[in-house]
Amino acid sequence: MPHTTVRETAPRELAFRAEDGIEVSLVWSAIEDRLTVSVFDSRSGDRFAVDAGRDNALDVFYHPYAHASRAA
Repeated sequence: MPHTTVRETAPRELAFRAEDGIEVSLVWSAIEDRLTVSVFDSRSGDRFAVDAGRDNALDVFYHPYAHASRAA
């Protein structure tokens, strides 16, 4: 049986951007094969996450507030 390390199973940040106090990350979970966009607003302390599909992950990453109604 092959040995699986924590590094291979830990979520991987695929993209990150920060502007005007808002941080946005696109993260892939290998275990769940799931893409998630996480948003943190350091000014208000608000944070949310949105599930993203393979077909719209970059759209969710660049426009997370437009997809916020689907927050995870």
